[in-house]
Amino acid sequence: MSRHTDAIAAISTPPGKGGVALIRLSGDGAFDIARKVFVTAGQYSFDKIKSRKQTYGYITESGEIIDDVLLTLFPAPNSYTGEDTAEICCHGGITVTAAVLSALLTAGARAAGPGEFTERAFINGKLTLTEAEAIGNLLDASGREQIRLNSHSSRARLNEKVDMIRHSLVRLMSSIYARIDYPDEDLGDFSDDELAKELESVISVAVALRDTYRTGRAISEGISTVICGKPNAGKSSLYNMLLGEDAAIVTDIEGTTRDVLERNAHIGKVTVKLFDTAGIRSSNVTDQVERIGIDRSRKMLEKCELIFALFDISRPLDEEDEQIIRQLKNAHGTVVAVLTKTDLPTALDTDRIAEEFNNVIKISTEREEDSIKAVKEITEMLFTDVSLHIGRDAVISSARQHATLNRAIELMSIARDSLLGGFSQDAVSTDIERAISALGELDGREVNDMVVADIFSRFCVGK
Repeated sequence: MSRHTDAIAAISTPPGKGGVALIRLSGDGAFDIARKVFVTAGQYSFDKIKSRKQTYGYITESGEIIDDVLLTLFPAPNSYTGEDTAEICCHGGITVTAAVLSALLTAGARAAGPGEFTERAFINGKLTLTEAEAIGNLLDASGREQIRLNSHSSRARLNEKVDMIRHSLVRLMSSIYARIDYPDEDLGDFSDDELAKELESVISVAVALRDTYRTGRAISEGISTVICGKPNAGKSSLYNMLLGEDAAIVTDIEGTTRDVLERNAHIGKVTVKLFDTAGIRSSNVTDQVERIGIDRSRKMLEKCELIFALFDISRPLDEEDEQIIRQLKNAHGTVVAVLTKTDLPTALDTDRIAEEFNNVIKISTEREEDSIKAVKEITEMLFTDVSLHIGRDAVISSARQHATLNRAIELMSIARDSLLGGFSQDAVSTDIERAISALGELDGREVNDMVVADIFSRFCVGK
């Protein structure tokens, strides 16, 4: 019996005390294993259980009742995995769920690995690889926008878009094959110029889809974001404001934040890996711990994608501010100058800040709602396409999808340029075929086992 068809079982709900727990059993012989451990509470036999309807009964092992449960049978292929699948709802709790699972393993099932149920759904054609990735992301979602991005409707839109691109290329290949097979009858639908124009149209659609990765990545993976500035510029106040809690200590004492604080947050649509840094000031700091914190802050500036550089509007620029400005000129990431404490009288040269930075916003802890809105708007403008409707539009969100689409676009572009350069249709057919193959890698139709194994290894056990 194959490892991809044998009966597997796992607890699909989180461990701990709860009202109910779900245990899933799937694969060849799943119903036979369920028959060994489940006894109906009524006067009918296991064979009389109706598919897809919950049946009340008992899980037993060696004649002893372990728990009273609800059993549901899903015959293949109409199940999540496409195999015979049984789901058991028992009472929640670590010990009782472990005992029910143990009874299934004793009866002939083996313990499922991470993501093995979803992997089987992919292998049996119930899901594309893109849909499986989205399900994995859905399990890890920490914000509403991430849920929308990986929802069923969003997955369906992405599949439709990829299928549309593939079908367009297959149509072009059919025309080329007709011309190759029957050169004297001119059966192809497209002349060389028409084929080049059709390719250009398909490339435009693929490029538009590829470019959604900027938004998808910002929502799904998150943008590394650092809050920097000299001591007492309001860094910890902004950090707490964005998190919606007092995660960092806020005082008027310089050097309160000694190390880099890290938390994930959601700024509008964008997920950010948020770092609050120690105040950056001159190198004559005598406190060794604070000096280490300042060094770490400077290193964070070199690698983060988004930098909120804070300047206290109530104080004029000094040498420490100038040091930060000079350092930010060589920063890898996008810099947003944040003028803080705007409820106080202005002493800062705001024109100078506007000259140094392309992006400038103003905030105040006294006007928290307006301040959060300002941060949200600038972040979404910089890292998302605001015209995209997450959940309704096709959006890619993984580096694998982005790389695969790039490869398909590159191959289609080579074919188009070759046609425009005078090459015959049969000469460019190989590149179009390879582009179709690359699209097959996108949804898993043509993908190697190592990629599949890597994707499902990130899933939890029981999914």
